[in-house]
Amino acid sequence: MFEIIFLISLSFYFAELVIFTIGARKVYQKSNGALPAISVIVAARNEEENILPCLEALDKLIYPEDKIEIIIVNDHSTDSTGNLVENFIKGKNKFKSIVPAEQIGHLKGKTNALANGVKIAKGEIILTTDADCRVSPAWAETIVRYYDEDTGFVGGITTQTDKTVFEGMQAVDFVYLLTMAAGAQNLGKPLSCIGNNMSYRKQAYLDVGGYEGIPFSITEDFNLLREIDKLKKYKIKYPLDPGALVVSNPLSDWKSIYWQKKRWGVGGMESDLIGYLVFVWGYLTHALILLSPFFFSVNVLYLIFFKLAADYFFIYPVYKKLKLKLKFIHFLAFEIYLTLYVVLLPFIVLPNRKIKWKGRTY
Repeated sequence: MFEIIFLISLSFYFAELVIFTIGARKVYQKSNGALPAISVIVAARNEEENILPCLEALDKLIYPEDKIEIIIVNDHSTDSTGNLVENFIKGKNKFKSIVPAEQIGHLKGKTNALANGVKIAKGEIILTTDADCRVSPAWAETIVRYYDEDTGFVGGITTQTDKTVFEGMQAVDFVYLLTMAAGAQNLGKPLSCIGNNMSYRKQAYLDVGGYEGIPFSITEDFNLLREIDKLKKYKIKYPLDPGALVVSNPLSDWKSIYWQKKRWGVGGMESDLIGYLVFVWGYLTHALILLSPFFFSVNVLYLIFFKLAADYFFIYPVYKKLKLKLKFIHFLAFEIYLTLYVVLLPFIVLPNRKIKWKGRTY
């Protein structure tokens, strides 16, 4: 009986991977026309250890100087982030730094910081990344080339530095989750996105009323994506393009991972039926893997190997497409990590929705 249940669950899980793969492989035509004016916005709070590499990468962006502005929103940092930013941008006309002067509507924390940044942004296209990220010189132009007059949102893939196994499992996890997000979105269904590598037409943002015009969410990026999708006015694209890749710093300890996953889990509770079904089959499959030692057989072992193979051949082509190297030891660590956090997540999220992030409680 256990083998049958496992087989059924794994069949649905495998079908999901196939669907996501089909969506993720969608190819979009790029524009060769004149580049629009853009605003790159980075919300930074207590990022003294990360901000300089981020700024250095942004300074190297290849984009017409008269069409780019880079807005650093110092979200009331209590460390030296503000001073580091001011010293770096001195004499660099495309940079500007602000401290959120007001609370816009019901907004809090990072969402309020971003809203303050968008409020003064002059660009037709808004791009966002985080202070612990490094973008490639081609990042902005690569993203913007996917915009035509009907496109309202373009998402991107983020990975992480992976010098250790602990870092590597996080990097694989990012690629795994964001490939699912890209695959679903390219088939017309928003399931997720990531704010450290996303962009949107400012008019689309205004059409939904800005962040202040939509319900507050701790995952403000996905919330905005869903609201733009609801307009049914704009095309939304999620290409797998190495030029649009962003590299972020991995989290350094399990406590930080706990709060990250809880934040994402709380945000995920706002999903619709399809989002919940995707989670249910993933949850059941990974829960059965944890239970498999109690019902061990050769057939169960074959099913586990099949699940590992399915994940590997889901992730590997994406790594190749993005010109990344997938280390097998990182993949195996990711599989253990994925199984544990997927099974534990409901027990973390359901008792309460309190989130601690960047020194604030939500």
